[in-house]
Amino acid sequence: MKADRLEFVAASPGHVGRVANRMREWDRLEQLAGGREPKAALRLALRGSIWAVTALVDNVPHAMFGVMPISEIEDRGAAWFLGSDLVYQHGRDLVRYGPAVLARMHKSYGRLENSVAVGNVQAIRLLRRWGFHIDAAPYKRGDLEFVHFWRERECAVQHCP
Repeated sequence: MKADRLEFVAASPGHVGRVANRMREWDRLEQLAGGREPKAALRLALRGSIWAVTALVDNVPHAMFGVMPISEIEDRGAAWFLGSDLVYQHGRDLVRYGPAVLARMHKSYGRLENSVAVGNVQAIRLLRRWGFHIDAAPYKRGDLEFVHFWRERECAVQHCP
């Protein structure tokens, strides 16, 4: 059953447990492949992020987004998004609000990047809708194959140097 409302609020440590307990299977498997339990992965991501938001569905935390520094010199940040199956039922909202979330991330970094499991088809579809490029060559992390994804700030819109 689809919930009524999706909204974004500033992320807080109080959201971590609720999102971790509802985490999608693919997001959970990706974190385990990196050697972290879902709750530990969310805590680390939130602590390391310069900006993060939580997606609430009917006032309940169901996903967290953020950006962590990779290289200030190279203007690169790691974009991350971990959530529940319920948040993906709001695909239209994610497609509609995603550009605003990414624009906020791009205020900090010209290049956003990370990796996603090859089998995480829903996430890859959403990343493409948000304008990310998906590399063709997979690599192994733990028991899963991953691909690198990235996108550059749109300089014409952002008035980049």
